[in-house]
Amino acid sequence: MRSAPSIVPSDRLDRDIYLVLEDFGARAGCAWRETDETDTDRETVLRDILSGRYAYPLRIVVFNAVEGWSRDATADIADELAERAAEDANAVSPTLQAFIKANATRPFAVQLALPLREIAGR
Repeated sequence: MRSAPSIVPSDRLDRDIYLVLEDFGARAGCAWRETDETDTDRETVLRDILSGRYAYPLRIVVFNAVEGWSRDATADIADELAERAAEDANAVSPTLQAFIKANATRPFAVQLALPLREIAGR
């Protein structure tokens, strides 16, 4: 019996793929967000969460089908978001702050800029 080649393109799966579980509220519940294949890398997921594309992220998982592993990446992503949020406090919504505080392994503190222009103009 001949062995047929796989129809699954392994080059597209031989990478880490990140998926986000989002809470859509009491009526809709939680679901894994449908995402374009090219938007499942770590950097894109971080950028999408910071930009508000995911309004209420609950959990992030990462897997590599070729290597045969998966794990919960929520704390890692929350830590990275906390670092980025500390650099740009304007990018932190209350929802994002709550996600970071609930999941980060390091303390999260954002130093907000003082409105010095208003004080200087008086």
